[in-house]
Amino acid sequence: MATLGDNKDNVVVSNMKLERMLSMKGGKGEASYVNNSQAQGQHARSMLHLLKETLDGVQLSPADDVPFVMVDLGCSCGSNTVYIIDVIVEHMSKRYEAMGQQPPEFSAFFSDLPSNDFNTLFQLLPPLANNGCGSMEECLASNSHRSYFAAGVPGSFYRRLFPARSIDVFYSAFSLHWLSQVPDVVLDKRSVAYNKGRIYIHGANEITANAYKKQFQTDLAGFLAARSKEMKRGGSMFLVCLGRTSVDPTDQGGAGLLFGTHFQDAWDDLVQEGLITSEKRNDFNIPVYAPSIQDFKEVVEANGSFTINKLQVFRGGSPLVVNHPDDATEVGRALAISCRSVSGVLVDAHIGEQLSDELFDRVKRRASLHANELIEKLQFFHIVASLSLV
Repeated sequence: MATLGDNKDNVVVSNMKLERMLSMKGGKGEASYVNNSQAQGQHARSMLHLLKETLDGVQLSPADDVPFVMVDLGCSCGSNTVYIIDVIVEHMSKRYEAMGQQPPEFSAFFSDLPSNDFNTLFQLLPPLANNGCGSMEECLASNSHRSYFAAGVPGSFYRRLFPARSIDVFYSAFSLHWLSQVPDVVLDKRSVAYNKGRIYIHGANEITANAYKKQFQTDLAGFLAARSKEMKRGGSMFLVCLGRTSVDPTDQGGAGLLFGTHFQDAWDDLVQEGLITSEKRNDFNIPVYAPSIQDFKEVVEANGSFTINKLQVFRGGSPLVVNHPDDATEVGRALAISCRSVSGVLVDAHIGEQLSDELFDRVKRRASLHANELIEKLQFFHIVASLSLV
């Protein structure tokens, strides 16, 4: 059979191109992130008490001095980011009011890579309420208006994005586990870290996993260096990323079960059926690393700019949203769509949409055969960090 995956129009997802194309699946289709981010929303809501603890530590500036500035780094294009900004505005407004002060104006920056579907995100934003409300309390009580100014900021959060000392609160959830690139040695056939036959590091050899760990820590160091310059004195940062409970980096926990089992087997199916070559599969790796607390802590301490107010592993639950967990077909479909909503853009670029359809159809079928196991074992753990400037 012809190897459709070798079509010259397809794009090898090289590291040079990754930043320009990486995004959650845009639009409002069945596999879009907008329609498949309910689990992330549930996980974020379960951590609101931790976010509010971080917000309680933010220093209040005079309301008539400067606006209160918030940033969601890795905002994607769903309603979750809008909800979180609303939470921050409401909580900080109540803090000002408890101090007997009038809340300031609020400014929110939604930031993600240039390939993010900002258009869909902005369509979710209600109109500004500066002329529609008589007071801040009325604005906050209105579900049809927003009480903050909004703007999009495209760019990698592993570099500087904002002027020095300009941001009060940084928020980032479910993004920092995405690496800036697949480690070069992982795709190098001459390297002992070459991840031959695999599209993810779950179950790979230790050298490969350590290459991913090193890339994560290099990226996180760049992230912290940028934020240390951009954050106002007295500001705070709340970070959430996929994490793991095992000390072994080859055991990626929930991320491993999502990308390293049925997704991996589906790629192998395409190779065995002659739809793509083994080389085409080997050229693809998911740029995700779920760190341990120690992985994360080492970088923060080496940076030296931040005090760790809180650093913990938080059980987020399953990424699958199913109405009937006993329905194997629904579970299989949920896993395939969940996987496609976060990795589909990269897969489409690598093998084309036609083969991408074939791939995720096989993910669905394989996952359906293991539905009970997925319902029982597919749990995400998150690293949750609350940081402030030293």
